[in-house]
Amino acid sequence: MSHASSPNMIVIEPVTRVEGHGKVTIQLDDERKVKQARLHIVEFRGFERFIHGRPFWEIPVLVQRLCGICPVSHHLAAAKAMDRIVGGENLTPTAEKMRRLMHYGQMLQSHALHFFHLCSPDFLFGFDADPAIRNVIGVAKKFPDLAVQGVMLRKYGQEIIKATAGKKIHGTGAIPGGVNKNLSIAERDVFLKDIEQIVAWSVGALKVAKDYTAANLKELADFGTFDSNHLSLVRADGAMDLYHGNLRAIDAKGKKIFDQVDYQNYLDYIVEEVKPWSYMKFPFIKSVGPENGWYRVGPLSRVNLCDFIPTPMAEAERKQFMALTKGAPNNITMAYHWTRMIELLHSAEVIRDLLHDKDLQGTDLVVKGERRREAVGLIEAPRGTLFHHYIVDDNDQIVRCNLIVSTTNNNTPMNRAVEKVAKDYLSGVEVTEGLLNRVEIAIRAYDPCLSCATHAMGQMPLVVEVVDAAGKVVGRGERGTRIG
Repeated sequence: MSHASSPNMIVIEPVTRVEGHGKVTIQLDDERKVKQARLHIVEFRGFERFIHGRPFWEIPVLVQRLCGICPVSHHLAAAKAMDRIVGGENLTPTAEKMRRLMHYGQMLQSHALHFFHLCSPDFLFGFDADPAIRNVIGVAKKFPDLAVQGVMLRKYGQEIIKATAGKKIHGTGAIPGGVNKNLSIAERDVFLKDIEQIVAWSVGALKVAKDYTAANLKELADFGTFDSNHLSLVRADGAMDLYHGNLRAIDAKGKKIFDQVDYQNYLDYIVEEVKPWSYMKFPFIKSVGPENGWYRVGPLSRVNLCDFIPTPMAEAERKQFMALTKGAPNNITMAYHWTRMIELLHSAEVIRDLLHDKDLQGTDLVVKGERRREAVGLIEAPRGTLFHHYIVDDNDQIVRCNLIVSTTNNNTPMNRAVEKVAKDYLSGVEVTEGLLNRVEIAIRAYDPCLSCATHAMGQMPLVVEVVDAAGKVVGRGERGTRIG
């Protein structure tokens, strides 16, 4: 662990219980009030350059090495782009449903991992609890039944991925124009045996998130909260669809900025801004401009944006959630957890429906058509809308790639959340571990994948120094060991 300091600066490094490595810098004025707070992404990804010169059919397998937590999302976004390169975007029913099963298995395991392992310690023990127990080990000791459910939900999702992609992590199931296997009767029956329990556990997890939010609404309503635009894919009829759809964006009041936009044309609507203090870009909606055009993505945005969820239990929960704001968009940052669990339940319901679909045993797996040079693939990853854009030359080699990962879309909102929490809780007070944890809680609400690489687990102690304008250390605090 390292840290840096400069005049009147608090540094939180690393940010814990998130995927990847980042730091927060909080600048104080001479009266020790927060002047500025920023989330810095300190890793350089570089995948857009790494894959130059590689044959296009390798890309769905190569790019998923970005992440060990959401590799399926990158695998499928790249595969959807390569479908268009080979003219095979109109998949066979078996290929599309196998991919959907893979994707919703991914949503299930990722949402379960984040909620039970990374966020539940804050809910179950409190923001100011001793960090020695405010971690996944503490949850397992005090709430063993809940911990087991989290593990089993994630395991089920991982087994779905293995059955559809060939491996739990970095599989090969999706290929340009389709898939390379179907789901056997024997595989299906194994999953059907446990699916009702998975649905029941999903209902229970949702209840934990919903009850926690309702019981603490007074505090949570303003915690890192601000009005924002929202963006996601929606189906042609406005339904939530995490695998495919067209782009919709709304403002903080629910007014549509654009709707049913073909994502092949995303560059006409989305611009990426670069800033010198982070390796992550700052996207915004072109028609609104860089000052106010930034937007949120992910579970909160998807539930706000869709007209309905096409599975009955999750739809009933969506209506209950939207009733909190009388149908208007809900901009409460901590409501991400509630909506994430609505999506967990939706994923379980979709998996149950797909397992009863005989198309999964079909044998028509691949289609091809007219060759293209350029294509875009989009998918709703666990953390939000994921963009993959490629250009392929006449030698079948990648010559251009642009990726806008979900966490990149949430970059400005995360920075706003960090700044708001810092100003609300750290201005003019003695810095404590619990107060610093609030800054991290605001970040964790977005379930950020900071590196889109591999999770780092381990001991992450934190040292914070407060330095005055003359460069003198006027305060120093050491946080206890944290489980990443």
